[in-house]
Amino acid sequence: MVMGEVPEEVDIAVIGGGVGGYTAAIRAAELGKSVVLIEKEKLGGHCLNYACIPSKTLIHISDIFYDSTHSQKFGINAEKVTIDAKKMLEWRVGVSTKLENGVAFLCKQNRIDVLKGEGTFIERNRIQVTDGTEVIFKKAIIATGSEPAELSSMVFNGKTIIDYKQALLLDHIPKEMAIIGAGYVAVEISTMYAKLGSKVHVIARSDVLSKFDRDAVSIVKKHMQKLGITIHAGANPKAYANGNLELDNGESISADVVVVAIGLRPFSDGLGTQTAGVETDSKGFVKVNEKLQTSNPDIYAIGDVVGEPMLAHKSMRQGVVSAENAAGLGSSFDSLVIPAVIFSDPEIAIAGSVEEKEGIKVKKFPLSALGRAIALDETDGFAKIAYDSDNIVVGIELVSPDANAAITEAALAIEMGATLEDIADTIHPHPTYSESIKEVAEAALGRPIHFFYGAGT
Repeated sequence: MVMGEVPEEVDIAVIGGGVGGYTAAIRAAELGKSVVLIEKEKLGGHCLNYACIPSKTLIHISDIFYDSTHSQKFGINAEKVTIDAKKMLEWRVGVSTKLENGVAFLCKQNRIDVLKGEGTFIERNRIQVTDGTEVIFKKAIIATGSEPAELSSMVFNGKTIIDYKQALLLDHIPKEMAIIGAGYVAVEISTMYAKLGSKVHVIARSDVLSKFDRDAVSIVKKHMQKLGITIHAGANPKAYANGNLELDNGESISADVVVVAIGLRPFSDGLGTQTAGVETDSKGFVKVNEKLQTSNPDIYAIGDVVGEPMLAHKSMRQGVVSAENAAGLGSSFDSLVIPAVIFSDPEIAIAGSVEEKEGIKVKKFPLSALGRAIALDETDGFAKIAYDSDNIVVGIELVSPDANAAITEAALAIEMGATLEDIADTIHPHPTYSESIKEVAEAALGRPIHFFYGAGT
C-alpha cells in the first residue's frame, strides 16, 4: 500500500517483529484473525539478529577454540591453532539470516501481512507506518522491545565505544577490551573474548552479577580470573581517549574497544503511547495487567517494553497470552517461574528462588561427586534445591556445563507443584548433568547416594 490509498483494516496489529511480536502474530493468525506485523529492521528482532542467538553462536565458537589448545590432560596436543575472525562473523551472520528467513516463511504461511517500517499510534485505533501505510485495528499488541542503555560520558561511536550488539558484529579480535557493566551480558561477552585471546577488563560498579547467588558467582568469577579477565570491582568509568579508559579510582586501562553493557531501556519513544491512551511509567515501560492489557483495553503490550525480566522466553510466552486475549480467549500471564540462564563458564541456571528463609530450606549437591562432571573434568559447580515444610520444591539452581538444558525440568517441577519425592523418584538418565537435580533432591530427603554429608545428615 502506498501513501494516499485506503487504510488497511485488520483484526490485530502487532508493532515489533522480535520473538515476542512474531509469536503473537502467528498465534493470532492461528486463531483465524487477520494480522499485520510491523517491523522496522529485521524479523526476529534483537534476539535472533543481535543478542541471544549471535552471542550463543560466538560463545560456542570461542569454547571450541579455547578447548582445542587446553586439552593436553586428555592427550590432545594441538599446535598453531588460529581463529579467522571474518569467517567466524560470516557464520554468526549466516545463522541469524537463516532464522530471520525462517520467521518470514512462517509469517507468509500464516498469511500475516508484514510491513517494513516504524509504527506510531495516531489515534486510539489507528497506526501510521513509515512505509506510508495506515492501519486501522480492532486490537493491537506493542512488542517494541528495548535498546542498549548509554552513558553520557561514553557516547557510542560505532568504532571504539560500542554497545553489546556491535560487540557481536566485530570482524576482528581486539587485543585489549574493556567492558563497562557486570551483568550477565558483560560476563558472557568478557568470557567469550577472553577465550578468543583478548585481554579483557570488566568494570563493575559493585561486583560481578551482583543480583545473583554469591555461591554461584564465586565459581564464575574464579573461572573468569583464570582466563585472565581483570575485574575492577567498585569502580566507575570517567573518560576514554587515545586508547585509555580512566576510572574514578585512579586506574587507567588500555583498551582498543570499550563495550558499554549497563543494561537496557524500553523502546517506547516515538510510539505515540499518549495518543493511544497507553500509560507508561517514569522509565518508559508500558504498564499492563495480568492479561497484558494496557490502560487502553484494546491495546496489549509484551516483552522488554513492559519491564523485567527482559528475557526472550518471557516475551514469547507473553506473545501467546496477548494474542489469545486479543482474540477473545481470556488467557492470563500467570507463570509461577521464569527460568533464567547465564551462559558463563560454568553456566548458571535458575528457576524460582534458592534463598534460605523462614519456612524454606536449601540443600546443595557438589558436581565433584557427579560421574559426568568427573569424566569431563568439569567439577566446579553444584545443584541447589529449595523446598518448603511440605517438601514442595520452590527453587532450583544449577551451576554446571549444559545447565541451560537441564533447568527446564526445574521450571516444570515448580509449575506442577512437584515435591522432593517426585524428583528423587524420577529416573534420570546416566551419566548426565541432569542427575544432579535428582541427587540434590535425594540429599534434601536425607537419603543421599553419591555424596557423604556427614553422619546423621
